[in-house]
Amino acid sequence: MISWRKHYKRGLIAIGLLLSTSASIYAQGDAKNGEKLFKANCTACHALDKQMVGPALGGVVDRLKKEQNLDTDWLHKWIKDNKALRASGDKYANEVYEKFNKTEMPAFPALSDQDIDDILEYTTNPPAPEPAADAAATAGTDSMAALEAANKESANSKIILISLFAIGGLLLWLLFKLRQLVKLQQSEELAGLNETRATSFADMYKRYHYVGKGILVVLGVLAAYGIWNWMMWIGVYKGYKPEQPIYFSHKIHAGENKIDCQLCHSSAKYGKVSEIPSMNVCMNCHRTISEYNGKYMEPGKDKAFYDGEIKKIYAATGWDPEKQQYTGKTQPVEWTRIHNMPDFVYFNHSQHVVAGEQAIINSFNKKNPDAKIDVVCKACHGQIDTMNVVQMANDFTMGWCIECHRTTEVDMNNGYNKEYFKNLHEKLKKQYGSGTKITVDAIGGLECGKCHY
Repeated sequence: MISWRKHYKRGLIAIGLLLSTSASIYAQGDAKNGEKLFKANCTACHALDKQMVGPALGGVVDRLKKEQNLDTDWLHKWIKDNKALRASGDKYANEVYEKFNKTEMPAFPALSDQDIDDILEYTTNPPAPEPAADAAATAGTDSMAALEAANKESANSKIILISLFAIGGLLLWLLFKLRQLVKLQQSEELAGLNETRATSFADMYKRYHYVGKGILVVLGVLAAYGIWNWMMWIGVYKGYKPEQPIYFSHKIHAGENKIDCQLCHSSAKYGKVSEIPSMNVCMNCHRTISEYNGKYMEPGKDKAFYDGEIKKIYAATGWDPEKQQYTGKTQPVEWTRIHNMPDFVYFNHSQHVVAGEQAIINSFNKKNPDAKIDVVCKACHGQIDTMNVVQMANDFTMGWCIECHRTTEVDMNNGYNKEYFKNLHEKLKKQYGSGTKITVDAIGGLECGKCHY
């Protein structure tokens, strides 16, 4: 009996030591610092609560201990140089590599042991968010906004009421004046005057036919001008911004995240047409970005809205974010084209982006000192990095193009122009002098055949 009690007590002590050892794993690091390190180094491939490119890391320390009987030393080796760990013949390291499609995790030799402990502490005991202050501030802001809206509505109601009283008073005053005019019309003093006045349209036209003909001529000219002006603006859609099947904010991508235009529209530099990027281009980033965590929110939009649009990308490409693999079931996206030149107009993007890039930027900035641009795309497409919904920023008429060709100075230091227009450049210098500015129209920019088939 005594022996049994001794063993019982020893068992309890052993369990206590085991639990204390296990608990110490969770108390080796700083979770707040670990959160910063995790977001800086790990979020491209990992999340705490779901599988992405790599496995979910929430509770990874405890899970690894239970399933593989591996401690944090193994995790240190894996994080610092997983390739070396696999090369050493570590069985579980190679299993993980095979399981996740042989996607090699980057090595992090710069992370210290304490940094890794902080990250592991964050994955085990992530610090609770502190929404109270934000919620209170939001509630306060909403309350103030509601109060301001109520005050504004009350003020508007008063203005409407006063306006109605004013209109009513004006109508009464007009009625009073009309009664006075009627009485005056019935007086004997105006009887003789009424006999000399025209009582029909025919009499009026007979007396004032010259004035009438003049008015008709003016009206005819105005009508002709109106028709001509209307016809000249057929096909001009400045400000056109259709709703797209998947919401895409250029302000978030090009503005907030500083993504270069040509990363997505690569053919603008090398081809005639700047094509709509394929959904595979979107997936280059959104394969690992499954939710929106940016600070910028367009008025009327929230995180749930942006997350829903990302899910549309997954549906279109047939991507399963849970299994991190393609299903093969794709859905075509019917984008609405915004910029579309007529069939009889030839326009080459690469010619402007490569040969004319610096010339166009310099010309635009010279003419618009208060709205300078840093990329050539903005000269035609406007401040695209500020647009939530892309719209046609310019007229894109023939006159608009010709004006640009007449005022844009050719950059003869450009390697393409320097070689291609070498002889023409020398000829123009001899003809107009070495200091003469050469604009696009001087190198054939106004020839009909340059732009029309």
